[in-house]
Amino acid sequence: MEEDPQKIQLMISNSEKVDADLQVLGLKVNYHEKNLTFLNAEMRTITKSVIDLEGDLAVYALSHINEEASNHECQIQAMKHTIKHIVEKEKTAAGIICQLQIRHGFQASKLPLTKDVVGVVATLGSVKDENLSRLLSEFLGPETMLGVVCKTFEGIKALEKYDKEGMIDKNFGLHGLGPSIGRLLEGRFLAISLENLRAYPGGFLAGDPQKRLDFPKARLPDGKCPPGFLGFAVNMIDLDDDHLSCLTVNGHGLRETLFYNLFSYLQVYRSRAEMELAMPCISDGAISLDGGMIKTNGIFYLGARKEDILRFPMSFGKPTRPKEIHETREKLKLLQWKKDRLAEDILREKALLKKAKDSFHAKREEYEKFLNDAHQHISKVLPN
Repeated sequence: MEEDPQKIQLMISNSEKVDADLQVLGLKVNYHEKNLTFLNAEMRTITKSVIDLEGDLAVYALSHINEEASNHECQIQAMKHTIKHIVEKEKTAAGIICQLQIRHGFQASKLPLTKDVVGVVATLGSVKDENLSRLLSEFLGPETMLGVVCKTFEGIKALEKYDKEGMIDKNFGLHGLGPSIGRLLEGRFLAISLENLRAYPGGFLAGDPQKRLDFPKARLPDGKCPPGFLGFAVNMIDLDDDHLSCLTVNGHGLRETLFYNLFSYLQVYRSRAEMELAMPCISDGAISLDGGMIKTNGIFYLGARKEDILRFPMSFGKPTRPKEIHETREKLKLLQWKKDRLAEDILREKALLKKAKDSFHAKREEYEKFLNDAHQHISKVLPN
């Protein structure tokens, strides 16, 4: 019977270990419950702030509705012209995306295939000058102008799927969607993931509602600004308010991600002659309003320009909003972005809490079974 005391001692030791594990799991459950309570409180606070700011903006919109209507209508017509040009390219991914948006409107943004799509490059910016729009579009080229922009790499993967042999599965993605709206996707197409682009590391021009990038001025070797220098192309693109910030999980907008990567430090000059004189300070290409184009150092575009090309729509300017209104819109957008991130945190915390509770309940059942087995064993070995 010597083994009975040893077995009882082992059972006591195991009991203490299981009890300690149970306490640790209980603390984990408590930790995640507190986190979830905090996150839900934060969500209620942010939701209330969003409602308040939306009310402020609604009052402003009602008081300025006639002022903005005219320019808004011109902007819509310009965008329709660009979209029509894209739709005519029937066998492209961009054409399919735009046709889908025309047919299904807002609902297109809810479809699993396209919910992560921001849009086609040509529709994501506008330019005040028609000639400049043509030049910038020509610099990028038709493939880039027809590029499909997604927020994340998951959105890119939804556009095209592959079978076990690595071949394109024509039943899924845009290849599967195309035939349902009378289009067949042919050839390659450019797809851009905003979250995977390197964002501009610098800041924005102070007080600029369009959040133009704060680039250092172009300088010749003698320190002077080159004659005819008009600015950087990336800052000559006008963006819709919805695209200025908070499109990525890091809060970035299209200018510092998409257009910074497309144009980099592309410079704009008044004339070809002035552009050529400024070559010592041109690092990432340049264009001139009379048609000159330097793709990058040592690489020039020559020949006649094409007139009928896909280009950015014209922008017609917006009424100058009071500073407080612009700040309110930015605050609202930031809060909505935080709300989306918070919703993700809540879902993640709920999953962690469920996992901790499941582990706790499983360990408790193990502990209760252990105690029951120990009680039965002790009853057998101890005298009555």
